[in-house]
Amino acid sequence: MKLLKILRRKARASYKELADMTNTTEAEVAGKISSWEKDHTILGYHAVTNPEIIGDTSVSAFIEVRVTPERGGGFDRLAMRIARFDQVVSCYLASGGYDLMVVVEGADLREVARFVSEKLSSLEGVISTATHFRLKTYKENGFLFESEPETDRLAVSP
Repeated sequence: MKLLKILRRKARASYKELADMTNTTEAEVAGKISSWEKDHTILGYHAVTNPEIIGDTSVSAFIEVRVTPERGGGFDRLAMRIARFDQVVSCYLASGGYDLMVVVEGADLREVARFVSEKLSSLEGVISTATHFRLKTYKENGFLFESEPETDRLAVSP
């Protein structure tokens, strides 16, 4: 499990680096990673990017969804149906005042609003939704977004 933990933060590390960090051989690392990819322990890899630096103007929203559980299927069938929409980045079963937390991305506010009103809210079994738009990211997948360079200077006040 140590190897998996390292991969979550440093997926681009070479087999040699990973072997050194886990006190194993490159062959053992390669074999384990290959095995995890085949059995779907590892589902994929992605880069965490800073949208401000790359000029990404897309919109992200967190949507709380209340649903009616299906007989014999609970939340799973409807949650998987929602998760299959192209606009959906993540979909989680959650505790609290709602059942599902759905993360959606769109080109602009209107695109997200259209998705919610035309696709998500109209699904049979969806009782209600509450949409919250991401305004700024401070930390994502364990990576801090530093918007201001740190300085050792004291603030000057009038």
